Amino acid sequence: MSIAKEMIMTAATYCKVDVVKFQKRCNRELLTPEEYNAPHPNPANSYGDTYGAHREFLEFTAEQHRQLQAWCHEYGVEYSTSVWDVTSAKEITALKPSLIKIPSACNLNKKMLEYLCDNFEGEIHLSFGMTTKEEEERIVSFFEEKKRNKDLVIYCCTSGYPVPFEDICLLEITRLRERFASRVKGIGFSGHHLGIAVDAASVALGAEYIERHFTLDRTWKGTDHAASLEPDGMRKLARDCRAVAKALTFKSEDVLDIEKVQRNKLKRNQVKWN
Repeated sequence: MSIAKEMIMTAATYCKVDVVKFQKRCNRELLTPEEYNAPHPNPANSYGDTYGAHREFLEFTAEQHRQLQAWCHEYGVEYSTSVWDVTSAKEITALKPSLIKIPSACNLNKKMLEYLCDNFEGEIHLSFGMTTKEEEERIVSFFEEKKRNKDLVIYCCTSGYPVPFEDICLLEITRLRERFASRVKGIGFSGHHLGIAVDAASVALGAEYIERHFTLDRTWKGTDHAASLEPDGMRKLARDCRAVAKALTFKSEDVLDIEKVQRNKLKRNQVKWN
């Protein structure tokens, strides 16, 4: 929890992000007994003797999430969580955050989607990693049937850690916009790549929300840290994405006010055309 508080404070005050998002799992619901009691596939990254014990060690309780939410509010940033199962969806819904995230791995969990549509009043953000075009349509149509599609934000995503640049497939943002922009609240980009150049490009292609993994130290134990951004990277990413978004406009008039001074100074000797 002390690390989480430091991450919230750093992300909010130094990186200047808008949302800090955690994850919530009920491991007994997600894992079979065999999976729960099996050894971690990479023992060097494990925090327990079994995979289940490892996952339980990393899990925050519902009350701890309430404290995380309070810290987010204290530092002026939105709190959110990715939920992986119905139990977790119920626990986080009780906190009434402004948005809840559905990870790519769970976007076909109909019971969980149904629970959120029926019981959660905020935005539902959902990633399309590992998802066929037919499944995309099925998911959006489900939200339309529930009359919750205008609370739905869908994310272009490739599920890999880290994802090589040739597999990011940024033009999928264009496809998602053409197919779904009029049917959902917005289109986002969830990246698991290295560096920050791609994210600003995603904004130029129409992504309205950017999600990235965040860490205080990329050398820490665990598989996600290597594909995460440290504070300097996250700060620059937020700065660059906002700059690109601000620049994506048409000129309001042929010669802008900022240009008029230069025009009078630099074009005064030009020959007038008949």
